[in-house]
Amino acid sequence: MDLGIAGRRAIVCASSRGLGRACAEALAREGVHPVINGRDADVLKATRDELAERHGVEVDLVAGDIGDPATRQALLAACPEPDILVTNNSGPPPGRFARWERDDWVAAIDANMLAPLAMIRLAIDGMADRRFGRIVNITSAMVTTPRAPMGLSTGARAGLTSVTKALSREVASANVTLNNLLPERIDTGRQRQMAELHSRRSGITIEEAYEHMASTIAAGRLGRPDEVGDACAYLCSAQAGFISGQNLHLDGGSYPGVI
Repeated sequence: MDLGIAGRRAIVCASSRGLGRACAEALAREGVHPVINGRDADVLKATRDELAERHGVEVDLVAGDIGDPATRQALLAACPEPDILVTNNSGPPPGRFARWERDDWVAAIDANMLAPLAMIRLAIDGMADRRFGRIVNITSAMVTTPRAPMGLSTGARAGLTSVTKALSREVASANVTLNNLLPERIDTGRQRQMAELHSRRSGITIEEAYEHMASTIAAGRLGRPDEVGDACAYLCSAQAGFISGQNLHLDGGSYPGVI
């Protein structure tokens, strides 16, 4: 299927590796010219070179943390009229409610709610004026199925979900959509960290920890980053203009709810 977005321009936050990179890769494959972003300049440059060579598109980069206003402004300067915005950021580590202090909550909200909303604010009015915009937030499956150890992450991302749902109604008539990808157990570096944590706490091997994680997914396996990227690309497509304000679970069929 031709997604109808060749030649469009995108900002993809936190995209030098992991799920952000998978989204940038899928968009580049469709002919989109992405501006990618990450904190490690060397990894970011390598990603840029690989994407440009593999897909024959223009790839620009902005090194930095999207929690920093200067990084956000640099992203918009590199792509002044984005057609597509993918927000992403690393999440806070799991922990215990009794041990989280105010600073922990503020840091989580800043990174996983306020920073994405600030990026959306920079891009959304121009998208509406140009009558095309696709905004996709990478959040978490635990927004709809929260678990106590991930409270920092789900608290902030649930706030982002609520605000963007309201925004989606305001700009739908301008052909601007806002949707959320809710991944769970995708085989990335973050899952490696979770497996290592589970291994240490339970006294089992990394391999056993991965097997346990896979057993919690209805599909019986971890998801692949490219599956997330492909879903992102579709939500950014010309054909997806009637899909907005939605939460798309990417969890191998594990979500137990109806809505």
